[in-house]
Amino acid sequence: MRDLKYILRYAKPYRKSITAAVLLVFAECIFEMSIPLLMTDIVDIGVANRDVAFLLRQGGLMILCAFLALATGLAYARFAASAANGLGAEIRAAEYKQTQKYDFANLDRFSAPSLITRMTTDVTVLQNTVNTALRPMVRGPVMLVLGVGLAFILNGKLALVFIVSAPILGAVLAFIVHKVGPLYNRQQTSIDNLNRAVQEDLTAIRTVKAFAREDLKTREFDVVNKELNDISLKTFKNAVLNLPAFQIIMYTVIVCIMWYGGNFILIGNMSVGELTAFLSYVLQVLNSVMMISNVFLMMTRSLASAKRVRELLEETPSLEDPDSPAGEVKDGSIDFENVSFKYDSAAEKFALSDINLHIPSGATVGIIGGTGSAKSTFAQLIPRLYDATVGTVKVGGRNVKDYDLATLRDAVGLVPQKSLLFSGTIKENLLWGNPAATDREIEAACEAACVDEFIDRMPKGLDTYLGQGGVNVSGGQKQRLCIARALLKRPKILILDDSVSAVDTATEAKIREATAKLKDMTKIIIAQRISAVKDADIIAVMEHGKIRAAGKHEELLKKDSVYQEIYYSQMKGAVNNGEAV
Repeated sequence: MRDLKYILRYAKPYRKSITAAVLLVFAECIFEMSIPLLMTDIVDIGVANRDVAFLLRQGGLMILCAFLALATGLAYARFAASAANGLGAEIRAAEYKQTQKYDFANLDRFSAPSLITRMTTDVTVLQNTVNTALRPMVRGPVMLVLGVGLAFILNGKLALVFIVSAPILGAVLAFIVHKVGPLYNRQQTSIDNLNRAVQEDLTAIRTVKAFAREDLKTREFDVVNKELNDISLKTFKNAVLNLPAFQIIMYTVIVCIMWYGGNFILIGNMSVGELTAFLSYVLQVLNSVMMISNVFLMMTRSLASAKRVRELLEETPSLEDPDSPAGEVKDGSIDFENVSFKYDSAAEKFALSDINLHIPSGATVGIIGGTGSAKSTFAQLIPRLYDATVGTVKVGGRNVKDYDLATLRDAVGLVPQKSLLFSGTIKENLLWGNPAATDREIEAACEAACVDEFIDRMPKGLDTYLGQGGVNVSGGQKQRLCIARALLKRPKILILDDSVSAVDTATEAKIREATAKLKDMTKIIIAQRISAVKDADIIAVMEHGKIRAAGKHEELLKKDSVYQEIYYSQMKGAVNNGEAV
């Protein structure tokens, strides 16, 4: 219940709507419970005495009570819908805002499908719980108390049937809730798995078709779909036991009341009108108990969703801003001092080990090494996407932890391996680098990144609309657009993480030449090709998370075996010291 209480804090802006809804339900109950009392007088007084005027008056009062009950019920629906939808909007906004604070380490703990489920399905469950459960949550206890109280007033002996049936009803409810609770948790996890399959398959649909593996992906989807179907059926089979179990008890109670009530009428201890009213209260009480049981079932599912939502909202960002952050990044110098890093504190091995490297401001540095040598991990420590586990990373002569995250990252332009564009026009995507950029600045960035070579062929130039992820441009075009976006930032440090792998060597050379002219900007080029880094001021060769050698192209070609191996494997057909390689 603590999870649910935590979530309901977001309902504070809608307290007036919730209060109004509760009062309206209470009023509805009073009007409905007045009807059996009026009916008692109709039977015992109006019908017995053949008093037409009394019958009409009491009948009119019954109609008025029914109308007022309907009116309050409709008014309740309006306020409950307002509170439920408002709560859902507040929770979704809080979740989205919280995920924007997450760092890479946080995102490693939550998969994208799980985040989507927690922001959609889980919030919808909580929203529906408020919308559909608020009425029975209030109405059930009120009707139960009023019904039992009025039943005892009418006939205390006959009302003892509630004392017998209540423990049985409670035991049935406890059994069902105990069975269903864990199943709801498994159901939400199955929804996560289904979302993951759908997202992955739709994102990679072109690759699936290219390899003609539609049948394989269909079978894999059928597995997760069947898993969700099976757990949902199992949950439903247990949850629906609630209705028949309560109906059996309810009808048994009614039969007992009719039997004993009939005997009371025969011996003169009860009138026909009183028995009629008593039966009405019995039905109200039993229906209210059924409503309470349904509320418990809804609460059981909402508790599972509330726990998942609370986990997301209480996840603490792994990186924190200092209390008194540095105002600005002085220059683009970078220092790694005895740096080691691992993604998980429980991991046995470090992804990076004993990194020591000084990069002067304005220098061009090439990072090369085999796949899995932690080149990208090295780059991610500079804008503090992760914190070093051991040692210190400095930018502009200061520890990266001394900067406000926004200030530090604004000084670093990172073009990651996977080029990502957003839905919108090309110009809107470029302006992510600098929202205040002028047309001339955009033109200059496009020229430096060789975007101008293809932008004129686009249907509307810079105003061409890009689909999700930039699906209507090629891989090389996406990379060039991402480079132009980073250049628009005018960062002090530019990191190109294997970001020209999809462009031809001639275009790569043009981009390298254009960025080399940016003398006040530190350039870090992570690449697989020697041609991309051979002109760098410093080339660092990485292997197994360590820098095994650093120097200029000629130095490394003479002394480092790994660099030599990479060079000669890529330069087949070239000439080395006058001899064919």
